[in-house]
Amino acid sequence: MTQSESDSIHGAQRSSGLSPLRYPVFRRVWGASTLANLGGLIQSVGASWLMISLGQSADMVALVQASLTLPVVLFSLVAGAMADNLDRRRVMLGAQVFMLIVSVVLVLFAWTGLITPWLLLLFAFAIGSGGAFNAPAWQASVGDMVPRAELPAAVALNSMGFNIARSVGPAIGGLIVAAAGAAAAFAVNAFSYIPLIIVLARWRAPSHPRLHPPETLGLAIGAGIRYVAMSPAIRTVLLRSAVFGVSAGAVMALMPVVAKDLLAGGPLTYGLLLGAFGLGAVAGAFGNARLRQLMSTEAIVRSASIGFAVAAAIIGVSSSLPATMFGFFLAGAGWLLALATFNVAVQMSAPRWVVARALSLYQMATFSGLAAGSWLWGEVAASVSISAALLMASVVMLAGAVLGRWRPLAQTVELNLELLRSWKEPSTVVPVEGRTGPVVITIEYVIRQDDVEEFFDAMAERRRIRRRDGARNWRLLRDLADPELWIERYETPTWLDYVRHNSRITHNDAMIPERLRALHRGSESPRVRRMIERQRSPVASNQSSDTLIDPARLS
Repeated sequence: MTQSESDSIHGAQRSSGLSPLRYPVFRRVWGASTLANLGGLIQSVGASWLMISLGQSADMVALVQASLTLPVVLFSLVAGAMADNLDRRRVMLGAQVFMLIVSVVLVLFAWTGLITPWLLLLFAFAIGSGGAFNAPAWQASVGDMVPRAELPAAVALNSMGFNIARSVGPAIGGLIVAAAGAAAAFAVNAFSYIPLIIVLARWRAPSHPRLHPPETLGLAIGAGIRYVAMSPAIRTVLLRSAVFGVSAGAVMALMPVVAKDLLAGGPLTYGLLLGAFGLGAVAGAFGNARLRQLMSTEAIVRSASIGFAVAAAIIGVSSSLPATMFGFFLAGAGWLLALATFNVAVQMSAPRWVVARALSLYQMATFSGLAAGSWLWGEVAASVSISAALLMASVVMLAGAVLGRWRPLAQTVELNLELLRSWKEPSTVVPVEGRTGPVVITIEYVIRQDDVEEFFDAMAERRRIRRRDGARNWRLLRDLADPELWIERYETPTWLDYVRHNSRITHNDAMIPERLRALHRGSESPRVRRMIERQRSPVASNQSSDTLIDPARLS
């Protein structure tokens, strides 16, 4: 990244639907990613047609799409942990190179006639796996390319780029397959990775000096799950996105049969419906920035859900192509606004050290909802009717909008989730290493009786933050001899975990310790004791087997 690019990223400019494209890095990566998405959709058409050409049944054709999307559910969390612990640019570059290699091999097998149905599914799964590892790193990297104020518009542009590709990709793929065969479609997809690989290779992402060794993959995954589980705002996003995905799955999954059965059309009709949906998504992307200025996060999602429900009902009862196209246009706008808002809500509720893992869990929730909804509404359409499935999905979507009254999305724009970086690792008299532990920490507060209730409220949030950032066995104790003495106690497995725990405090988190210090009435600051737990085996078999603790106090 050049100095001018860095300066422009941190400059404050008024956000609009296209304003993130002012930033050269984002503009180049976005354009190359849109081209790669287009290639992926062309490849998908070629794979589906090749499966049909190999004489396979409809269920095997459906497995092509399943093979492309299943890795998202299987590998997203691992991919998110890698994106948070490694250089995200290199993770994306590695994923793109892997998909390029797999695509080239697929071209060779298809060109020489060596491809078989199950081998084709294996190639599709491998390409989908590359996409699953690329997605969290790419989404989390947007925050390195544009300032925080531009993040909502940048996320909307990402969704718009994919929907533009989805609008024209299948049609282009169909033309290529008809003119030159499935192998040509695979070749086009292989070439589509090259521009993005070049852009990523030339991009120099802003460096964030790593203060501590990276976590192991297992610890990183556990930390990501724990952070989301202890973050009510992100948990709400996951719930709402899963419900949205279940109901939205009807419109996405039943689009081909709507074109064929409800409208008595063919491939052209299906293409028009795809185009209408894509145009709606583009319109939603352009309107996203303005809506965020006028409406809250919850209001945008609720409005998008209601609009999508109306769209599903129109599609379900209409036998007119223009009316159905309008329904898909409305659905496309609601789709983009809802999913872009969910994505932004996650990114603005998680600090940079864990944002890719939070996004991967959001992605898993959404795709799981879409997969479940596609199966559910497909079964309803087969056993009852297509119209009934769409109308029932519309009702479920409305229920999701009503759910917002009890589980509203948080307004997160004002959160400052930059790391505080004011905590310094304390020196110790007893020598310690990173693996030394377990470590027991106690903090002593003197609290007046009149302030106990306020102290409890602050400690409840303190407990959530401690556990979210890795503390174990958190306890609040009161001294029986001195009723004004309160002791906060928690543990970490090792000294390195203790250092990581305190290094994860954000500016927003810092309000709680400031509030506690204001309530503290001692003559000095709250007293912190850091101790190592030591377990000793009994000297003789007839001695008590109780655990002995060596306080080994650290200064």
